[in-house]
Amino acid sequence: MSMFAFFRSFRSGVVCILWLLTMSWGSRLSAAESPSLNEHLEPFRKWLGKTWRGEFKESTPEKPVVDISRWERALNGQAIRIVHSINNGQYGGETIVTWNPEKKSLVYHYFTTAGFQTTGTMTLTNNQYTSHEIVSGAANGVTEVKATGELRSDGTMKTQSQYLKNGKWEDGHSATYREAPNAQVIFK
Repeated sequence: MSMFAFFRSFRSGVVCILWLLTMSWGSRLSAAESPSLNEHLEPFRKWLGKTWRGEFKESTPEKPVVDISRWERALNGQAIRIVHSINNGQYGGETIVTWNPEKKSLVYHYFTTAGFQTTGTMTLTNNQYTSHEIVSGAANGVTEVKATGELRSDGTMKTQSQYLKNGKWEDGHSATYREAPNAQVIFK
């Protein structure tokens, strides 16, 4: 066998091995496209792996209030991580949602760039969640927050909240979010 024929045969074998490895990894990647998720978090799968851009109801061209939110699977599927920032890092936060077997409920912890944090519970029915959280730290007198969010049939996500301040419930923010794959959550 000439050196040229040997090289061509060797190269064909390498190409075949590379093709087999690629196919093997490709099938692993296909399985990874739908990674495991705690059964109690499974209804949130529609939100995961997406970046959302929402304009608050009170936003104006002169004073825009824009929130960028990223929802991800975390901790090998035992948690959901949501990071968000308002107006390119002017304010932001991170939420971790898990299933708590003792409380038989979804619980979450929200940490903010403003220095306060919250702990809450959440329920999910169909494409809508409701949450209730207790605030700790300096949050301008706010001690509790209630919120709802809905993934609507048109692909948008609608959220709204109320907060308890000085013993009185008041309307909080309201926003409609659309998927924005190129948007970035920014922390300063």
